[in-house]
Amino acid sequence: MSSPERWTSGPAGAPAATAAIPTTEQVIAGLRATTEGGADLVQLLTPEGERVTHPDFDIDVTPEQLRALYRDMVLVRRLDREANALQRQGQLGLWVPLLGQEAAQVGAGRALTDRDMAFPSYREHGVAWCRGVPPTELIPLFRCTDHGSWDPIARKFGLYTIVIGNQVLNATGYAMGQKFEGKVGAHDETDEATIVFFGDGATSQGDVHEGFVWASVYDAPLVFFCQNNQWAISEPTERQSRLPLYQRARGYGFPGIRVDGNDVLACLAVTRWALRECRHGNGPVLIEAFTYRMDAHTTSDDPTRYRLSDELEAWKLKDPIERVRVHLARNGLAAPEFFDEIQAESDALAAEIRAYTVNLPDPEPDRIFANVYAEPSPVLEAQRAEFHDYLAGFGGEH
Repeated sequence: MSSPERWTSGPAGAPAATAAIPTTEQVIAGLRATTEGGADLVQLLTPEGERVTHPDFDIDVTPEQLRALYRDMVLVRRLDREANALQRQGQLGLWVPLLGQEAAQVGAGRALTDRDMAFPSYREHGVAWCRGVPPTELIPLFRCTDHGSWDPIARKFGLYTIVIGNQVLNATGYAMGQKFEGKVGAHDETDEATIVFFGDGATSQGDVHEGFVWASVYDAPLVFFCQNNQWAISEPTERQSRLPLYQRARGYGFPGIRVDGNDVLACLAVTRWALRECRHGNGPVLIEAFTYRMDAHTTSDDPTRYRLSDELEAWKLKDPIERVRVHLARNGLAAPEFFDEIQAESDALAAEIRAYTVNLPDPEPDRIFANVYAEPSPVLEAQRAEFHDYLAGFGGEH
């Protein structure tokens, strides 16, 4: 019979994955792994801003296109920082930061065509930006005055999903419908695909693996886009999987690719390829965007309790926006005036978001009961009456 130590220790005497608190050795091991990214990491723009090539996933972009990607990331970051500040000042109930993940989201978002459908979790503010969902339609969700006001079909962008991994099942069903309706494989402008976004923590949820199974057996045109930001709230990735996450696709019979999630060009190139594969009828693809969450999981989280400051400092050197800025400036692809204009535009966006948020009216009490069912429901009407009786107890002030 094995000793207790055999069951509670991993390779080379490493502590158990179920240990209450990650040790310094575990965190350092994870940091080294994330720093290297592995031999299979697809990268086109290094952290130093150097343009490199890749034999399978290279891409041609014009200076104008690269400047547009830079603009997207700067504005998305400013949106994120302003909303984060608004929450800290009591104007939002919660905010889910994306700081550090701008390249993954903008690269993937700009790879989509108007025909493709995207399913987000709750952190895809950058993808929302690329799909034409303005910040003023995201803010009410976090001010708790709305459940999502944009039309998912018109925007080709689903509503935010709070339940971890649930959007993967929704996306799988949608992609299966695309396959059943013959919207893939024509190799022309009628082809469609679907992409679904989730984090590394979601890969421990059954919903994600059910989505893998169904998408695989039905050859659904679905790109699984995992933003591996290294921390599932307080749990590091190495405590969730013995293998790199992209290798999990092999067990389900479809390709998995690891891309530098802080490299907007690599994310754009790999996602374009994956979506094209799906539109052509070649089944699903898993992309692991290797990135890092530079801020808290949400504004209710304190990351200083579970990760080292050295790790954060190391990833600051891989900033997704800075590497594009350096590349543009060093190669004479953008004048100083361009960066000044983007800064001014980001300031104006922040002011617009702040003014909108602080002046956002509270919804009418009946709003919560609206658009729940297409037809009247006795149960809902009873709940409405009970709610009105409750509010009446406050003497008309609520």
